[in-house]
Formats: sequence, structure tokens, C-alpha cells
Amino acid sequence: MILYNVTVNIDDAVHDDWMQWMREIHIPEVMACGLFLENRFCKIDAFEQGGKSYSIQYLAKSRADYDRYQNEFSPALQAKHNERYNGKFAAFRTLLEVIDIQKA
Repeated sequence: MILYNVTVNIDDAVHDDWMQWMREIHIPEVMACGLFLENRFCKIDAFEQGGKSYSIQYLAKSRADYDRYQNEFSPALQAKHNERYNGKFAAFRTLLEVIDIQKA
């Protein structure tokens, strides 16, 4: 499995709008692509010098599913985000290969 993590620091001036847009529009659009099994939307618990930081994690069954998302869907979805919040956020993306999952 592949964990696709997007870390975003969002400006306080647009924070509430961004939270609503992420929950109601963006994350549902990503999930509607049909290439991720689940997602998590997490607030990063750290002192910030401005804005608030979040981790949005998407779990894909395979690297092929992630690659398909990147090639077919990601550019348009990221463009919508960039257009709406241009200059009000910083983001970086991390791709992790899940080696093992243990449940209690």
C-alpha cells in the first residue's frame, strides 16, 4: 500500500473557509477519483509562527493507483486549490510505502 501525505500550512485569514472547502469539496473530489481506499484529515499539533498546519493522508492500494491519480486527476485538483488560496498556503507532499500495519 501507498500513503500519500499532503502537509499544508494555511493562513489564518482564510483558515475557516479552507477547512470547509477541504471537507466539503476538495477531499470528496479526491476520493471520488476511486483510487484511494481511505483518507485522514489531521491537525498538526505544533507551535506555528503563522497559520495552522494540517496533514491530509490518502491510502492507495498500489503505486499504480497513486500514479494514475497523479497523472489523470491531481493537476486539475491542485490547480483549483492553488487558484482559490494562492499566496495563502504552503504545501509539500510525501509518498510513503506502507511496509506493515499492526492493529491492537
